[in-house]
Amino acid sequence: MSAIPLPPKNVKRRSVIAAAGAVLAAAPVLAACGEDDAAGAEDTASGTIRLGYFGNVTHAPALVGLQAEVFKQTLPAEVTIEETVFNAGPSAIEALFNGAIDISYIGPNPAINGWAQSGGQALHIIAGSTSGGAGLVVKPEIATVEDLRGKALATPQLGNTQDVAARYWLKEQGFATDENGGGDVAVTPIENSEVAAAFDDGTVQAAWAVEPRYSDLLLKHGAVEFLNERELWDGGEFVTTHVIVSKKFLDEKPALVKAFLEGHLAALDYIAANPEEAQTVSNDRIESLTDKRLDDAVIAAAFANLSFTADPIAASLDGSKEHAVEVGLLEDVDLKGIYKLDPLNEVLSARGDAEVSAGDLA
Repeated sequence: MSAIPLPPKNVKRRSVIAAAGAVLAAAPVLAACGEDDAAGAEDTASGTIRLGYFGNVTHAPALVGLQAEVFKQTLPAEVTIEETVFNAGPSAIEALFNGAIDISYIGPNPAINGWAQSGGQALHIIAGSTSGGAGLVVKPEIATVEDLRGKALATPQLGNTQDVAARYWLKEQGFATDENGGGDVAVTPIENSEVAAAFDDGTVQAAWAVEPRYSDLLLKHGAVEFLNERELWDGGEFVTTHVIVSKKFLDEKPALVKAFLEGHLAALDYIAANPEEAQTVSNDRIESLTDKRLDDAVIAAAFANLSFTADPIAASLDGSKEHAVEVGLLEDVDLKGIYKLDPLNEVLSARGDAEVSAGDLA
């Protein structure tokens, strides 16, 4: 999923040393060394977690976890977080493939693509993070579905989560689209940073946008909400951001993965308990990464349009995959096994919280 643009570099690194917290119980596992050495190896909640995320409000648990030092206060003292900030999902997947990161907050379609490209061997989804926050906004003169005919509709990136959602919905309405901006509605991939200008000058008359661009277009650029994507999903929930892990890291460092999930849940707790403060903290982090601060009204509206949850909302992931296949942007792929929720459920159970399910995709 596209993020707020960062400075010229594609990634930005910094390190955070986690402070004192309860050390999770160590569990014997096979280490990365040879079989002879592995027999006496022991996995502990210590070492470095190389974490990827975007400088975007849809990654608020990561922003809060780092900026408000929730991770620092929750993780064992022996854990170091080395962060890498990405501009787009494919870059994060490539970094995970190359062994440059271990865990990442990321959107659903990049995770699906990574699973497909690796034949199910490179990654697993280990937790939910964010739901909602996307939909169709339009110029005021577009009042009906038929008014979209002949218009240009912006999406963040060809094949990204919002692009797939837009193309699938348009197909359901009887409109033809293609990857080159042709058809009944010209679906036009435009970077998030450029959408407002394109909307203002009339280059596009509609956008399938994600927060905070969604609220920004509504509050500052005269757009009208035509369809909130929540209306299209059972229960009004769909995955916007979740947490993935390198399969290698999960296999070799399960205690570190559980330690991170403790921190992730603590960040979700912080947002739930301190929503206004979480907005400020997230905006502080965004500003530190991009040198730009979101308007207070925009970030407040964005938070109101998002839900933050550890539930991965697995049914919507399978739905997104089916939609991408239906519009010709993905070859069919079996997602069974993409989720590994045992570590999360162990942490939830220890907290006395309800466990989450991957349904048929476990």
